[in-house]
Amino acid sequence: MSPGDEQGYSDYMETGHTRTRLPDTDPYGGAPRRPNRSSSKSLVTVVGVVVLLIAAIAFANRGGGSSSDEASTKDGRPQAATTAASGSRPVETKTANIPTGFPHTAQGAQSAAANYAVALGSAEMFNKTGRDSVLQAIITPSGITSSVAAFDEAYTPAFNRSLGLHDDGTAPQGYTFVSRTSPIGTKVTEVTRDTATVEVWCSGLLGLAGENSTNPVTNSWFTITMKLEWVAGDWKIITHSQQEGPAPVPGDDRASSADEMSKAVDEYGGFTYAR
Repeated sequence: MSPGDEQGYSDYMETGHTRTRLPDTDPYGGAPRRPNRSSSKSLVTVVGVVVLLIAAIAFANRGGGSSSDEASTKDGRPQAATTAASGSRPVETKTANIPTGFPHTAQGAQSAAANYAVALGSAEMFNKTGRDSVLQAIITPSGITSSVAAFDEAYTPAFNRSLGLHDDGTAPQGYTFVSRTSPIGTKVTEVTRDTATVEVWCSGLLGLAGENSTNPVTNSWFTITMKLEWVAGDWKIITHSQQEGPAPVPGDDRASSADEMSKAVDEYGGFTYAR
């Protein structure tokens, strides 16, 4: 590790939260749900999907965990620097359209976790070929085989059909499948020279945009906890888990039409996230 990296480790506890860089031309993203006020049936469907997705992530892992967050004052409140952007450039490389090549620092681990959360919640996860590419890019080499098998068992054709998709995870003609995750902030809870546990607070969208969709695009809030390992020159996921919230009080925004939602997904690209 270089002197700069050592400095990154000594300073990390006084930082937190993510910052967002300008959008890339290649959109990627993903994730869960948004409350639909028009139909109790849709709400039941959404709740079922949330449970299934959380179960899928839990099923594909073998643990995780975190320790106390030291980046706070003695009375438990975060320090002023916790939510400030670090100003560090994230990465300039990608693997399977996922940012990779993060610095060997705590900030690098947070940036990796934020971008990996986006990848795990992306529409590519619902297709076998896309899912394998995502996992190859973000999981530790020793964990690839077991992760692929576990996710294959979780993301089944029946699961895709429950979302209104074809068995292979593609959307029916005339519909747009939406699955995006947007990290709101990150927090390191434990770190050693070559491992880090990072929590990523996220907002997500999931659903099928189309005039007669019975699974409209919905929004949800959740936190993903990742244990990362520095291996082969980058941060990779050892384990990860997901839990609901923290969630704000829902606003009174008018729900967009299916056409507006489809256009937004097609026209607005994703971001590369950095601590």
